Amino acid sequence: MSMSGNAFLVGAALLLLPITASAHRLDEYLQATTIALSRDHVALHLRLVPGVEVAEGVIRQMDTNRNGILSRTEQQAYVSRVTQSLSLSLNGQPLVLALNSATFSSLTAMHEGTGVVDLQFTSGASLQNGSNHLTFHNRGSGPETVWLVNCLVPQDPDLHVLRQTRSRNQSDYQLDIMATPP
Repeated sequence: MSMSGNAFLVGAALLLLPITASAHRLDEYLQATTIALSRDHVALHLRLVPGVEVAEGVIRQMDTNRNGILSRTEQQAYVSRVTQSLSLSLNGQPLVLALNSATFSSLTAMHEGTGVVDLQFTSGASLQNGSNHLTFHNRGSGPETVWLVNCLVPQDPDLHVLRQTRSRNQSDYQLDIMATPP
């Protein structure tokens, strides 16, 4: 077998070996939001993931008494702070976000870059037949914060996403949606 044939076999064998990689965030505080629409409400799902290098600063914002444990009161205060940094409107009318659930990973997981604060909100909203415009703003916290936002495909076949527009850093998001009569 030629030298290039051997190199090919070695390369092919390496591709078959299991690869384990660590995909922990490092120097960013990711705030990823998905938006789900229906005719009578909007649902927001936020996943907040502090990277290893910024986790300590984020944890200090949560664990205000510095005892290494997130009490229910500290969790509620952090959720309140996050909620205050969000705004949502439909057709120019502000919407009120109601918290459905909040789960916090362990502080150990957050220190390792795998911890998540998972927040789910809903807001009552009435999509009108025709064109609708949704606006979402996430003011987050700190220069290390990065945002992602996206709309889920509506389950209602009479709702049609026309256009998504994001600011360069994705902290500001606009969605145009068409609602046709059922």
